[in-house]
Amino acid sequence: MSRIAIFVDVQNIYYTTRQAFGCPFNYRKFWQEISKQGEIVHAYAYAIERNDDGQKKFQDALRHIGFDVKLKPYIQRKDGSAKGDWDVGITIDVMDTAPDVDKVILLSGDGDFDLLLAHIKKRYGVTTEVYGVEALTAKSLINSADQYHSILPNLLVC
Repeated sequence: MSRIAIFVDVQNIYYTTRQAFGCPFNYRKFWQEISKQGEIVHAYAYAIERNDDGQKKFQDALRHIGFDVKLKPYIQRKDGSAKGDWDVGITIDVMDTAPDVDKVILLSGDGDFDLLLAHIKKRYGVTTEVYGVEALTAKSLINSADQYHSILPNLLVC
């Protein structure tokens, strides 16, 4: 049985599915589909902590499904912009986890992860898969994965 690790860039998936479809991603259905492929031994969802009830309910739902939810504080800059980037945290966890699994699944459209996927494939021989909204996913990320899955309406809650 294949040992699988899942890494979700929650902000990226939220904004890309909302922009492309106007609907949120269906994490429960996704989990059900992936669990048919093997044993999910690690599943991380990286989110921003905004301390509002809707976010807390969403994060609790992710935990109930089986995700380990990692939170980073929401930072509002003086100029009005906001920061809440998980790229380094995701990268560290992928690097730490890749030696112990057969497959790494990344949910993100962020091209910054292309080098990471290429590295873990070469170093650890893991299979890499990416789920993202195709029109909003970096081509370099699509090309770096062994398998790319375009998020379609069947994985949304509309």
